[in-house]
Amino acid sequence: MKETPMKLYYHPLSGHAHRAHLFLSLAGVPHELVPIDLSIKEQKSDWFLALNAFGEIPVLDDSGVIVADSTAIMVYAARKVGPSHWLPQDPAQEAEVQRWLAVAAGKIAFGPAAARIAVLFNRTVDMDELHSRSHAVLGVIDQVLSTRRWIAGTDQPTIADVGLYSYIARCPEGFVDRSAYTAITAWLERVEALPGFVPFVKTPVGLDA
Repeated sequence: MKETPMKLYYHPLSGHAHRAHLFLSLAGVPHELVPIDLSIKEQKSDWFLALNAFGEIPVLDDSGVIVADSTAIMVYAARKVGPSHWLPQDPAQEAEVQRWLAVAAGKIAFGPAAARIAVLFNRTVDMDELHSRSHAVLGVIDQVLSTRRWIAGTDQPTIADVGLYSYIARCPEGFVDRSAYTAITAWLERVEALPGFVPFVKTPVGLDA
């Protein structure tokens, strides 16, 4: 019997939505994209709030099983795929994956991601502070990747690499120059060479203007 594709509610400018889409594609999980119009606040509509009470994308619908939050979606989909390199079962490796997922949800979200969003939507924020946070976390990631092929120290990529990719790839849009981070550049290229890779849309702002 043909597998019913999962539905991923997303917006193309959202890095959170992109990481969920990217993982589903890399892992070969059948899915279809359902665009949500953020310009009319469709994510705050009653029907969407029934899926995610926080009114945020992405949301995954797997034949009625609703999963909100990009990290939760990746963990769920990785478990559905079954034992694989994407979510290691070794306790130490899984802990390392979770550590970097936390970095993606914290230091990346409040650094490179926040700087990009501020530029994209012309928000008044302390850009110097956002840039300082961005370079602090990118410096650590670059140092770690100088001795590792993948961020969790595994032989193959994990959902931690996927979780970090989107906002790091597009951080120049927030005027965050990552050209000096050579290990990050090499890692981005490795991610982009993976079978099933889907790019995160580029916008002509920031350093890419």
